Amino acid sequence: QVQVAESGGGLVQPGGSLRLSCAASGSILSINAMGWYRQAPGKVRALVAQITSGGSTNYADSVRGRFTISRDNAKNMVYLQMNSLKPEDTAVYSCNLRGYRRPYVPYDSWGQGTQVTVSS
Repeated sequence: QVQVAESGGGLVQPGGSLRLSCAASGSILSINAMGWYRQAPGKVRALVAQITSGGSTNYADSVRGRFTISRDNAKNMVYLQMNSLKPEDTAVYSCNLRGYRRPYVPYDSWGQGTQVTVSS
């Protein structure tokens, strides 16, 4: 089993910043891709940012230039630095990890999510 836990959400004013963290634990052999998704009320969950094991990144158009995804392979952590936050960024943010766990079984694991609210 691979467990995923997010932290760092909260309430922030428009224009502010937050940093989300995602920690992976369990019988991990590899984490090939790490991604942050978000789901706003009444909307479907959508990709925010993704980073591969090689460091390649991909961002949703709505956050490019404001959000930065990064990873710490040694600690099995992924981060999402969110700057210049807007009210439309309000959503539940979830972390997704894909890779292989012992004894060499693929996994696709999600965290519970963390609420981000951007409001004055």
